[in-house]
Amino acid sequence: MAGIVFDKARVMAAVDAIADQTMRMDMMWDWPCGVAYYGMCEISRVTGDEKYIKMVKNRVDEYLTLGLPIWTVNTCSMGHCLLSLYEKYGEEKYKEIAFSKLDYLTNKAERFADNVLQHTVSAKNDFPEQCWADTLMMAAYFMLRAGVMFERPDLVNDALNQYYWHIEYLQDKKTGLWYHGYNNLSKDHMSGFFWGRANGWAAYTMSQVGRVLPECYLYPKYMDVAGSLTEQLAALKLLQTEEGLWRTILDDEESYEEISASCAIAAAMTAKGNPLHLKYINKSVEGILNNISPEGRVLNVSGGTAVMKDREGYRNIPRRWTQGWGQGLALAFFAKVLEAGTRDVDGAL
Repeated sequence: MAGIVFDKARVMAAVDAIADQTMRMDMMWDWPCGVAYYGMCEISRVTGDEKYIKMVKNRVDEYLTLGLPIWTVNTCSMGHCLLSLYEKYGEEKYKEIAFSKLDYLTNKAERFADNVLQHTVSAKNDFPEQCWADTLMMAAYFMLRAGVMFERPDLVNDALNQYYWHIEYLQDKKTGLWYHGYNNLSKDHMSGFFWGRANGWAAYTMSQVGRVLPECYLYPKYMDVAGSLTEQLAALKLLQTEEGLWRTILDDEESYEEISASCAIAAAMTAKGNPLHLKYINKSVEGILNNISPEGRVLNVSGGTAVMKDREGYRNIPRRWTQGWGQGLALAFFAKVLEAGTRDVDGAL
């Protein structure tokens, strides 16, 4: 996208530092490294520098010697880097593990109502008949990428169905913002807050559907994705802080600015390519860079967050620690900034 103002040398220095710090983290095979390594692979794809994906390959190969966990929605997030590794290196082991995750999601994962994936984080039935925005990143977007890569229309259609119903259950029709979760048993949004990172998961993954799916305009449910994203971004731009960031509860001025949500939202704006968003993206570049330490820690990233019971629950989630999802979403954002202007966008979609 023409018009984004940034210092490429400063961005690349931050990217290198974030990548090095990410690979020093002792993350297990779960969603923290699933998101972190997705960001590493995105930076490698956009810059053409193999060193980033090579780091991921070395770590994944190490994991494979140690044994893998059971699959859940959250552990399926590692499918993203497996697809990238298979695409880059062509080694069947990556495809086989990705396919086992897809088999889990298609045939074994808990679902409810209109075939909607229940969000799972362990072998237990943690959140019966709940859908969370997180599932779009961990599972639906992965299914879509795999469906396109391996020419599996069943996966593409299932992924689009997940988007359709997550939009139906989680997007507030009055504001365009997204709730964190929906409980199909009680037919409500539980505490009912517009959590920042949930909006980030939704916005970022929706912004990628049209980029991943060839002839996306031929799929009726894609039109709902495009419409949902357009309304969401129009609402989110109004909630950006003076620092170019978004809060952990978006419409709560007493909640803290949270960097993983900010990265995902700003990345979605960048991918969408609407020139009216340029001033918001430019503010985000500076705001996010200001939250990266010299050693590559992405700062002010909230810890793992369930659908909390009240406002104070969200406000008090700690943000002291380095988190894989913060590292990965920062890399995904900088990948979009570096890529802006090199790809065509369709403003109508």
